Amino acid sequence: MSRRSLLAAGGAALTVALAACTTNDPLADQANAGDNKNYIAGDGSVTEYGASERKDPVQFAGTLFDGGKVDAADFPGQVTVLNFWYAACAPCRLEAPDLQALYADFKPQGVEFIGVNIRDEKAAAEAFERNFKLSYPSMMDKDGGVLLALTKYVPPSSVPTTLVLDKKGRVSARILGVAEKGTLKALITSALAEN
Repeated sequence: MSRRSLLAAGGAALTVALAACTTNDPLADQANAGDNKNYIAGDGSVTEYGASERKDPVQFAGTLFDGGKVDAADFPGQVTVLNFWYAACAPCRLEAPDLQALYADFKPQGVEFIGVNIRDEKAAAEAFERNFKLSYPSMMDKDGGVLLALTKYVPPSSVPTTLVLDKKGRVSARILGVAEKGTLKALITSALAEN
């Protein structure tokens, strides 16, 4: 067989092999798009957990960008919203104004909002907070400690992810992707209404 024939046969075999490997995998499609998102985008799905389905109260500790400490042991008795984000995440930018508005609406009712920044240094995180006029605190989680601790209860498998914790500190709802304002408001209101 000539060299040209050998190369042609090899190329055809490679084309067939690669075609057989292609599937409709949205994560692979996103990675192949090359648009530098650098995150796994959530689909906006909402999961609510009935009181009997909820696991134990979450346990983790973290440090806020202002140096303060956060301990999940302090959460019971109040509804808490945890939002996983980072500054270059486009969906995080999209939802930030709504999160701030909901925080302002629910703060008088004792609802706490805490951001969990999974990637940024302090300067980038603070610039994001200034830009979107966020007045609730965020903690640093570049080492993934908070994220890892929460996977025992419910996996925050995309960025952004928003968790609503009930008055006992248990995960009552999870939003994967952008937290739509009306949806998150309903989830917080529902958690507030529980005993």
